[in-house]
Amino acid sequence: MSPDPEPVPSPESGPEPRQGGGWPLIEGWARATLSPSGPRLWQTLNHRSACLSCAWGTGGQKGGFRDELGEPLQRCLKSVEAINAELQPAVPEGVLAGRSLEQLRRLDSAACDRLGRLDRPLILREGSRHYEPIGWEEVHALTAAAWRRPPERLASYSSGRSSNEAAFLLQLLVRALGSNNLADCSDLCHAPSTVALNRAFGSGTSMVNLESLQHSDCVVLVGSNAPANHPRLMNELIRLRQRGGEVIVINPVLEVGLLKFGSPAMPIRSMLRGSEIASMVLQPIPGSDTAVFLGLQKALLESGALPWEFVKAHAEGWEALLQQLEHTSWEAISHCCGLSREQLEATAARIAAAGAVVFAWAMGITHHANGTDNVQAIVNTAVLSGNVGRPGAGTMPIRGHSNVQGFGSMGVSVTLREPMRQALEQLLGRPLSRVPGYDTRRLIEAAGAGQVDTLLCLGGNLYGANPDSHQARRALGQIDTIIYLATKPNTGHMHGLAARQTLLLPVFNRFETPHRTTVESGNNWVRLNEPGRTHLSSGALISEVDFLAELAHRLLGNDPIDWQRLQDPAYIRTLIARTVPGYGAIATIDASHQEFEVAGRVFLEPRFPTPSGRARLAPTALPDLTLPEAEHFGGLAPGEAGLVLSLITARSYGQHNTVVYQPGDSYRGMPHRHTILMNVDDLKRSGLQPHQRVTVQGEAGALEQVEVIPGAIRAGAALMFYPEANVLMRAVIDPASGTPAFKRVPVLVRADRTDGRALSPD
Repeated sequence: MSPDPEPVPSPESGPEPRQGGGWPLIEGWARATLSPSGPRLWQTLNHRSACLSCAWGTGGQKGGFRDELGEPLQRCLKSVEAINAELQPAVPEGVLAGRSLEQLRRLDSAACDRLGRLDRPLILREGSRHYEPIGWEEVHALTAAAWRRPPERLASYSSGRSSNEAAFLLQLLVRALGSNNLADCSDLCHAPSTVALNRAFGSGTSMVNLESLQHSDCVVLVGSNAPANHPRLMNELIRLRQRGGEVIVINPVLEVGLLKFGSPAMPIRSMLRGSEIASMVLQPIPGSDTAVFLGLQKALLESGALPWEFVKAHAEGWEALLQQLEHTSWEAISHCCGLSREQLEATAARIAAAGAVVFAWAMGITHHANGTDNVQAIVNTAVLSGNVGRPGAGTMPIRGHSNVQGFGSMGVSVTLREPMRQALEQLLGRPLSRVPGYDTRRLIEAAGAGQVDTLLCLGGNLYGANPDSHQARRALGQIDTIIYLATKPNTGHMHGLAARQTLLLPVFNRFETPHRTTVESGNNWVRLNEPGRTHLSSGALISEVDFLAELAHRLLGNDPIDWQRLQDPAYIRTLIARTVPGYGAIATIDASHQEFEVAGRVFLEPRFPTPSGRARLAPTALPDLTLPEAEHFGGLAPGEAGLVLSLITARSYGQHNTVVYQPGDSYRGMPHRHTILMNVDDLKRSGLQPHQRVTVQGEAGALEQVEVIPGAIRAGAALMFYPEANVLMRAVIDPASGTPAFKRVPVLVRADRTDGRALSPD
């Protein structure tokens, strides 16, 4: 029998604090409760609307703190941070109109967010250095004029902040005008999951719902920092360990919250002392996940643990995969991923011994040049081990923004599935354009080439979310008109400016919108949000549905539908029920108030919506992970300290997408944003010292005076914060999905060639 991998490191050997959650959560809730907005915060937390934060959030008709199964105490501090930011007073009138662009561009993400809420429409006109107020009638006229352009020169970009109704209306309008340029934030995160899962199972979302997850014996958690980005998932992992199950963590970074975590939803003792999470930890080379899962498959094959009867009955393509396993050596696998054969064999043995296994992953899997292959490798392992199509088992992408999956369901995608295409063509009474649309990266490239006249951004930060910040800024500057619909300022509103006019338009957030809306969780649960009221009583805000319906009416009148009637979200829901697969139940949700699971996505038996009804397997090539030499970046001087590393860009614990709530990350020991996490062995071999200031040189740019932080990261890798590190990287793209490789960026780290003075954390 193969020996076990090295034991899970003791939390005492990692960064401070020694567990995730616990007292800091209590202190965070206490600070929020005792703040001036505390009463309104609690009122909002209990409002019947879905959480603003991640796709694992709660809320809706069961109440603000309850999940889809009705379990209480399911709100996290991330949700509190997001709500508190929305409860800020309005941006003072003189701030955006009174400060020049040069002044505004000095603000980082946190400073932009702390300016407050947008409460009146603004415009930046060509040649001006200041935003100025504008009336809604002029806004509507300018916007309609800007959209009267050839369809191939129109585009939209959206985030998961908005509702299903706004998303459906956006894509319906864009497609009715003859365009498919529907870029979305999912293009920059989980598009590889959608592509690979659709190929394999005919469905691009999680096949595991919450109830099924609670019957799992093992979760293989890959490339995820769930304690920071999806805290509510931690409750399920704690319960899994309490019932004797396994959590196998695969991540180049040893995240302290995945070793031990204290959740306020658990008993006091568990919350304060923390609950054990990981039963096994593997730290592979960044970008080598296909090798890791190929090794697990090979170990299952050689140990005789593959359930061949299941595989042959419910999968196709396994023959080619088997051939790859037989012809790929253990030496090649271990060389690629940096893990030993013994480690992979022991991990496979635990998977084989578990009764039901869920394979879950986040952007540590998708943010690679071979992100789609990474997901396919996970799919192959799940099917070959017999862990699909039954309770407690399956594949579960852990998506980010709260309604990013809902946007995909509503058709906000350059790839429209055929059943929905046919339904939309019947609704509109004419064929839709077959011209391929721009995903997010193609949008940036097209804009840079002068091929986009008008861009509408429904939430999000297109500038801040893209690699190669200089390229993004230049590209957006080539667009004639950009319309931003937002609740708060962000860095994109200061740097992502159009050539002729930039409109910054204030909209209601989810718990303020004066009509019912819906959103979809990452586990296919559709939540109903009740109407709300904004605290910005003197503002001039608009709902996204009202804005889009007015634009559609001005452009299309009553042809072929009454576009102005789409200002009624209930009517939009009747159209969603007619055209969106699995959403039939939304037609009666206004009368029943019954939230529902999207039909046809959660597989409790091994029959899938593929042509054959079987899962489709495919070989996944081992990637070439060779890093360039120092000369690629200009080289090191004789005797100069430094080395080339594979940089992982990631969010901090006090951050949501591109929005930064707290400057540092105490869990990783990174006290401010201008830091780089490095392995102590890399420091020794490079001649660099802890807390030394260094220059980090990427292929697209450099950052100086970056503080070195020693931490629990695999040798050869480093970690810096997104979006600040975006300036370093050129856009290396997964060709199958269009998603950039944020998690493997070659950089040269060298001692600063300056006077070495410390950088202030501020």
